[in-house]
Amino acid sequence: MSELTRAIQETAQKLLQNREVELVVGFAEGSLPLRNTPCFVRQPEEAQKLVWGYGCENNLANYLRKRPEKVAVVAKGCDSRSIVELIKENQIDRDKLVVIGVPCRGMIDRKKVTHLLAGKELLEAEVRDGQVVLKGKEFNETVPLEQLLYDTCLTCQHPNPVLFDIMMGEPVPVKETECFADVANFETKAPAEKRAYLMQELSRCIRCYACRQACPMCFCEECFVDCSMPQWLSKSSLNVQDNVFFQAVRALHLAGRCVDCGACDRACPMGIDLRTLTRKMVKDVQELFGYTAGVSLDQKPPLAAPINTTSPATCNQDGR
Repeated sequence: MSELTRAIQETAQKLLQNREVELVVGFAEGSLPLRNTPCFVRQPEEAQKLVWGYGCENNLANYLRKRPEKVAVVAKGCDSRSIVELIKENQIDRDKLVVIGVPCRGMIDRKKVTHLLAGKELLEAEVRDGQVVLKGKEFNETVPLEQLLYDTCLTCQHPNPVLFDIMMGEPVPVKETECFADVANFETKAPAEKRAYLMQELSRCIRCYACRQACPMCFCEECFVDCSMPQWLSKSSLNVQDNVFFQAVRALHLAGRCVDCGACDRACPMGIDLRTLTRKMVKDVQELFGYTAGVSLDQKPPLAAPINTTSPATCNQDGR
């Protein structure tokens, strides 16, 4: 058992025993290697279910909106940033929330593991000293951890919780990286090339709306795609124009609210590159408004601030 897992279990048990909270939202072991699943603990003795590892990828802010009871949540950097935005939008009552902050060293992308193993079944995995040991029937491979992390984690500039009541462990160093290099490359393309790329990617969309459901910031009681009067999208057939329209409106709706947690990308069963569109919006909001979502409870939302046409997009910790 890791020190972080033990600390989370002890903290959760104490909070429940003292009746400081009625529910703790965290992670439990999954049914497969390198998989963890959201876990909801209401009894002190159940706190032993909680774990922390490189499979705790879900954004747990998704389970906190409009909860009537007092809740504690295990939150990494991107989770805490979503929580900040949800508090600003009156979706979370700060007085009814205890944030158990956990520094995050990144999460392992199982798709990268599957690709690396080329169809071989993974039976066991262990992370130690910056290496991932992958074991299965008649194979044992060691791979650098950095090689298997989600792309979102490789460009993350807020691995430590920006909002917490109790901190588990020591803060982790922020990676020095050009976090918008992929967006800058997309911006160099001609308009026709951009359109062709997006049309090609979104032609695979089956409109299951998993991206919407996974996003903690998509909480409209009725999404525009579900409206029948007026009907914005075809409900009887799929076409790429409607797919592009849906994703364009979704990206605009997330302007100044998206924390680039990667939940939409991970949820997509078709492997569509959704981050190019959302990260382009994140970069534009930084350039126009000098705003980075979720880094401060005191900073005004971007649409309530004057436009700044001179500041380039940055990855600064304070969002300026």
